[in-house]
Amino acid sequence: MRAHSGAPPSRRRFLALSAGGTAAGAAALSGCALQVAGSVSGGGGESVTMMTADGDIDPVLIPQAEKDLGIKITRIKMDITRLIAMLTSGRPPDLVRGIGAMDTPYFAARGVAENLDPYFAKSTILKADDLDPVNDLWRYDGKVQGKGPRYGMAKDFSQDSMYWYNTALFDKAGVDYPPETEPVTYEEWLETAKRLTQRRNGQTTVFGGSYNGTGITINLVALTAAAGGNLFTDDYSRVDFTSPEARKALTWYVNYAKARVGPSLIDPDPNAWDGPTYVANRMAMSNSGYWLGGMINAETKLAEVSRLAPAPMFEGGARVSSCQSGTGLWMPKKAPNKDAAWRVFEWFFGEGPAKSRAEAGWGIPTLKSLRPLMPHQEDYQKRVLKAQEDELKHFSVISFTPYVKVDALDAITNQIIPEAMKGQISIDTLAGRLDSAMNRQMKLGKGLVS
Repeated sequence: MRAHSGAPPSRRRFLALSAGGTAAGAAALSGCALQVAGSVSGGGGESVTMMTADGDIDPVLIPQAEKDLGIKITRIKMDITRLIAMLTSGRPPDLVRGIGAMDTPYFAARGVAENLDPYFAKSTILKADDLDPVNDLWRYDGKVQGKGPRYGMAKDFSQDSMYWYNTALFDKAGVDYPPETEPVTYEEWLETAKRLTQRRNGQTTVFGGSYNGTGITINLVALTAAAGGNLFTDDYSRVDFTSPEARKALTWYVNYAKARVGPSLIDPDPNAWDGPTYVANRMAMSNSGYWLGGMINAETKLAEVSRLAPAPMFEGGARVSSCQSGTGLWMPKKAPNKDAAWRVFEWFFGEGPAKSRAEAGWGIPTLKSLRPLMPHQEDYQKRVLKAQEDELKHFSVISFTPYVKVDALDAITNQIIPEAMKGQISIDTLAGRLDSAMNRQMKLGKGLVS
């Protein structure tokens, strides 16, 4: 890998940032010379700019943090186009939102992310032995995730192949509950979903089960790992959907869509995601992981009949229960106020915001010392917590490619896979088309960083 100079990253290095080198990436770069509105000036380490999404930080916590830390915190909304502009102009935010499972290799390989190991080594708030293993998604050694320097940290997480289920809907359909600590097979899960699906006058009134993960590509990566393989080649420069394991994963997901037991590209959920549908008692199972508990806990009657089950496994495959997101923050190498940014980083991940997230049940805390704050007062919460604690034993990091953003791969899959879901093309044809289109993007991406 090429050594990086102290200069800002060239525009060429980011041609693939938004859409794998497509027109969207080029369009994003058209704004690189624009003034960066909303950034705060450096000097004295007293001001920090955070680029985050709505909902990442409770706004009421910021004034108190500014008072306690003596640091001005300015939040600007996460925008990939604007981020490219700021990075390439050499004036980036101090902290940036990222999805550890997919973003870490991408930004580390391009030399724009700061190695945070020296900061962690000195911290009395974020101690290495207190970090949950999920934070290894934010490590990258130049080849794979889970090893090497830390480039960020997850704010909370779920094992996203775990699924919630509504016992009242199981009872109504006369279906036995899944085991609480032993996984069913994916084949069994799909058969159960078929039995739980309710239709009236040709319309689905209750989805038997949703199994889309946090995104279509990362879900297929996780399914392939569960089948005992890797969707990527050993050097992560290509995908291979024709391998037996990837083909098994692809076949299962296409069959899930064909069965119309849950939302898919050919049968979309009007709510656009599982949360509102599950809360409305119109979805019997949802593989949203522990994170959805924050929403479920707000509805006492629903929470009392909801359970959390282990991630399924393929017959003969490994028991794999990964995190498909690990959303958190990273620090650009050219951040103007690194010491102040680190203090805000500590606050966000180890103090007020972290404690609030843990208490609400919106994800598992990424500091082990905060786990006692997870909701456990009610019997149904204790039951969920027991299932989740047992599942933590089966967590593992699954590496993603550094050569292209997941959005570009999702766009390809979204365009091609519906034909297979409708039975218009075979799995073999689908695998070949996905390989061809994705590998063209990845080859371009590799050329930009190697």
